[in-house]
Amino acid sequence: MYMKNILPILTLTTLAAAASAQVAAAAPAAAGLSYNRVGLDYNTDSKGYSLTASALIGSSNFLVEASSTIGGKAAGNGVDSVALGYVFKNVALGADVTVSVASDEAYGLNVRKDLGNNIEAAVSFGRNSSDNNVWGAELAYNVSKQIQLAVGYSNEQGPALGTTDLTVRYNF
Repeated sequence: MYMKNILPILTLTTLAAAASAQVAAAAPAAAGLSYNRVGLDYNTDSKGYSLTASALIGSSNFLVEASSTIGGKAAGNGVDSVALGYVFKNVALGADVTVSVASDEAYGLNVRKDLGNNIEAAVSFGRNSSDNNVWGAELAYNVSKQIQLAVGYSNEQGPALGTTDLTVRYNF
């Protein structure tokens, strides 16, 4: 029943991965933050999961992102989102800034920085389709060049309380 929502996300992610793989084969991998990745998030508050994916388009700084929820007591299955963004690399103090526009008239601003010792931090601010402000913070540890573990906290304006997410990501 909910598989119809996941198919467009997987298709988009596969296309983005194929585009980035062509560039990766032609050039050595760059050091720093990875934007080509897939992740599985567990929300400790709703007890639900979400599948996320992002990839830079070719060798550009344009970023395609997609996500879909799986279970949980709050959102349930199939709350899908697709976003297109642009990454401004090394804007200030070595931090990358991403601006994005997502489905359902949502938009966001994300700042990520490699702190060294395989640790990175991110802060974000966005406006969702319910016209609520949403902010978040995340701390991540890169177990290897491909595997990342993260813990994040986000809070939405309005009646909802903040949520905590545990994430495992695969960088490709």
